[in-house]
Order: sequence, then structure tokens, then C-alpha cells
Amino acid sequence: MQSRFIYACVAALTSFVLAQQPAPPTKPSEDRPSSNTSAESSLKDMFQSKIKTEWDALKNKDKKAYGAPLADDYEGVEVDGRGERNKIQAINEVVEGNVYDYTLWGFKLIPLGPDAAFVIYEVTLQFPPKSVVRYSRVYVTELWVKHAGEWKELHYQETHVK
Repeated sequence: MQSRFIYACVAALTSFVLAQQPAPPTKPSEDRPSSNTSAESSLKDMFQSKIKTEWDALKNKDKKAYGAPLADDYEGVEVDGRGERNKIQAINEVVEGNVYDYTLWGFKLIPLGPDAAFVIYEVTLQFPPKSVVRYSRVYVTELWVKHAGEWKELHYQETHVK
């Protein structure tokens, strides 16, 4: 009698477990590209262009071009350890810079909504041939927001990497 009871419990548990099997995963349509992916790709291209323009402005010591994408309430923190800079301070430092050349890579965009985006990348800076330090690698994060329909850089943060 006891063995029949155990057999009945095992049979009941087996049928219960089999009934609970998840449905096989369905494949998303691979034939049609997502419009969200396309929009994100064009947004990424736009930010890459804006960031390249900024670095070109630093290299060429062009204060006007450097300041154009900065929000009025911009705050930036660079690796030099001198603390936060506002928009006016950052623009005024452009002429003191010694960026001889640069390479951007590892670009990543994280959309935070329709009017905000977080951008991450690395830049390898090259300084003039007679500089004590010739190269520096920096990890950069930027927060961009849309003001009056135009994307502006609100926050910039550098971290020195080896």
C-alpha cells in the first residue's frame, strides 16, 4: 500500500513538473531592423561628431568652437586635480592647452530619455615633441541634455587611466 502511495505521488509530481515547462523562446523578427536602433545609431553619430569638434577646437585653441556645445550651466572636472570648472573657466583655459594630437576610441552612448544622454569614451592625448609627458590616456564621461531643441554638454568628467 505504501509503495502505491509513493508511486502515485511521483506520478503526480512528474505530471505537475511537465505541465510547468516554459514555452520555447520565440525568435524576434530578424528581417526588419528596429527603428529604435536606427535612431540610436544616428544619435551616436551626432555625439561622436560633436565630441570630435570639441577635441579639434582644443587642438587648434579655438575658444569659440570649444564653447559652442557647452551648456550655460556646464561643469567639468579634468585630470589635473584643480577641481570643477564652469563654462567660462573651461573656455578661458583653451588657449593654455597643449594638445598636439588625439585619438578617440571606445565610444558608448547611453540614452537617458528623449532629452538626455550619457556618453563614455577614451581619448589618448599626444603632447608636443618637447613635452616632459608625451602621451596621456583619459577615460571620459559626458552628460548631454537637450535645451531648446539643441544638444548641449552639461557635465564632463575625466579619469586618468594607464
